[in-house]
Parts: sequence; C-alpha cells; structure tokens
Amino acid sequence: MTDDGLDHGPKQPRHRRTARARLTMLYAGLYLVAGSVFLAVVYALVANNVANVNSRAPDSQLVEQCKAALTPLPTGKSGASASADFAAKCKAALSQAATIGVKSQHSQTLHHLLVYGIGALLLTTALAALLGWFVAGRILRPVHAITATARRASEEDLSDRIRLQGPHDELRELADTFDSMLDRLDAAFASQRRFVANASHELRTPLTVMRTAIDVTLAKPDPTEAQLKAMALSVREACAHADRLIEALLTLARSERGVTSDEPADLAVLTEDALDAAESQIGDRHLSVETDLGSAPARGDPVLLQRMVGNLVDNAVQHNVDHGRIVVRTGTDGDITVLRIENTCDHIELASTDALFEPFSRRDSRIEANGGVGLGLSIVRSVAVAHGGRVAVATDEPGQFAVTVFLSQ
Repeated sequence: MTDDGLDHGPKQPRHRRTARARLTMLYAGLYLVAGSVFLAVVYALVANNVANVNSRAPDSQLVEQCKAALTPLPTGKSGASASADFAAKCKAALSQAATIGVKSQHSQTLHHLLVYGIGALLLTTALAALLGWFVAGRILRPVHAITATARRASEEDLSDRIRLQGPHDELRELADTFDSMLDRLDAAFASQRRFVANASHELRTPLTVMRTAIDVTLAKPDPTEAQLKAMALSVREACAHADRLIEALLTLARSERGVTSDEPADLAVLTEDALDAAESQIGDRHLSVETDLGSAPARGDPVLLQRMVGNLVDNAVQHNVDHGRIVVRTGTDGDITVLRIENTCDHIELASTDALFEPFSRRDSRIEANGGVGLGLSIVRSVAVAHGGRVAVATDEPGQFAVTVFLSQ
C-alpha cells in the first residue's frame, strides 16, 4: 500500500541486472580466468628455463680466453704456479660475475613478464567484455522481439507476429514456436467468441418465442381455451429446444475436458442402438437403411461414445432427403476402429468442410424445423479427439455426404 491508499503491486528492483550484463560478465570472467591460467603457465615455464641456465658453470674454454686476454702468463715453475692461481681466481671471479648477471637478468625478465602480462591480460579482458556486450546484445535481440510481441498481445489483439529472420537456430525455433502459439490462441479466442455469441443467440431464441407467445395471448381481451393451448404448445416446444441446446452444450463441455473413464465399448452395438432409437424418424422420412456392422471395439467414456454415434445417426436422418438412403458401416483397419455413415443430402455449399465442425454451423435452413441446434458434428469431433481419434468428412459425390470416425482401439 502507498500513501494514496492504492496497491500498485510488487515493487520492481531499482537496479536489475539484465541477462545481457550477466552474459557480458560471464564472458569477461571466463576470459580472465583462462588468461590468468595461461599467464601462470608461461611464467612457470620461463622461470624454470632461466633457473636451468643459471645452474650451468662457466665454460673452461671461456676461462682460458679470459686468462689470455687479461695478462701474459710467466714461464717456469713459479710462473706455472702463478698461472694456476691466476686461472683459479679468474674462474671464480668469472663464475661469480656470471651468476650475478644471470640472477639479475632472471629477476628482470620475470618482472617484465609479470607486469606486461598482467597489463595485457587486463586490457584484453576489457576488450573481451566490450565485445561480449555487443555479442550478447545481438544474441538476445530475438528475445527482446519475443518479449515485445508478448507484451503487445492480448485477448482482443493477437495479430502481431515475430517472424524472425536469420539462421535456423534455437532462437529462430523459439520465435517460430511462439508465432505458432499465437496462431492457435488467435484461432481459439476467435472460435470462443463465435461460440459465446452463437450460444447467446440460440439461448435467447426460445426465450423470445416464449415471451412472444405469452405476450400475444395476454394481449387478447378474452383468450379462448384453444389460444391458451396454442400458447402452451409454443412455450413447450421452445422449452424443449432450450433443453436440447443446454444438454448439447453440457456434452460438448464435458468432452472438451477429456475422458475420465476407460471402459470397453463396441461402436457396432452403439450404432445399432442409435438406429433403433431413430426408427420412427427414419420411417417418417421413408429412408432406406443399409448396415454392415462389423465388430468395432473402442475404449473410453461409454456415455460420450454413445452420444457421438447418436449424433451421427441423427445428422444422417435430419439432413437427408425424403425417400433417401443411409449406409452405416463399422469395423477395424489394423488397430484402428472405423465408423462410417453415408447419407443422401441436398447440395452443400461450404468453403471448407472444417466449417461443418464449428459450433452452430448450419448446412441448411432446416435446423429449427428438424429440432437440431447446430452442435451435432462439433460434439462428434470433440468426443473423437478426446478419445485420441479424428473425424473425416467427404462430399465428393453430388448428393452424398459421409462422415468417418477413426478411433484407436
């Protein structure tokens, strides 16, 4: 809480170390460690080499040359003795001078190596940090683009895309994945908005019918019994339509939550039961039914599977033509269970058969007349996907419509 009494959320740290800064420090630190190790190895090698040179005694030939250059040597015994003493003194002095010179050179060489090496290491480390800063910025540039796109994205506007160019590396793959996710979210939100709008419209329609029937009847000064019965029938039909719509919405929501049970079922038996339930409607439309019901084992939620098969049969009956035909086949193809229902129908004009699976999609204008609510095929696809399957639609032949469901056994 602040002085104005409002909670502005968690405070952000004032000095936040960015990923670019951390990468730069990492690059510089690794370079400094590697350079320090390299300098230590070079220092040790040079120090050991100079120590070996220092341990070597002056060469005897060098001593003789030194004696000849310093003084002419006397002859005789006493001269030979003096020459030996002079040679020993010359050798000792030369050895001491060489040792002092080598030690001085050794110390000066190692000092210069250490000073210049540390200076060069610090300079190159600073250069590595500078280069690391630019390299890290270039590497993280796609991440900034992803972050900016994510900040601009909202439920109302998901049109922005990253469309990252460049090599196909991990960052390009991440950006493409993010774009694909935005495409799916955009489609999902659009579908949800259409579903909510259509559901609101469909639920409002029976209420409007009921209210209109009641208002018209009540507006009469003295409604007759027949008028009251007509109103009651209209209200009852509207209630039945609303009940079917709500049941379909609940079934669709249940299937989209996923399958919670794993029980064996046979689509052939479920299909036979669905055909028996629709026998009266099939007789009213004078439809001929051809069946080839082979064993079609499946596992999952029996209630959802039964509703899926029932919707397919209802769809084939309701969207058929009088004196039309229905062909039903069930069976297996390897480890895949197949259910195919064909029916005659009027010409379907759709830009894509995928639109048939959208909620409240209408193939014709007879939805209200035949009692459909526009959710049949949406429920079929949702149930099939929930059971790890898929649905295919074929409208290749004029006047023919076929739906095939593929389920894993």
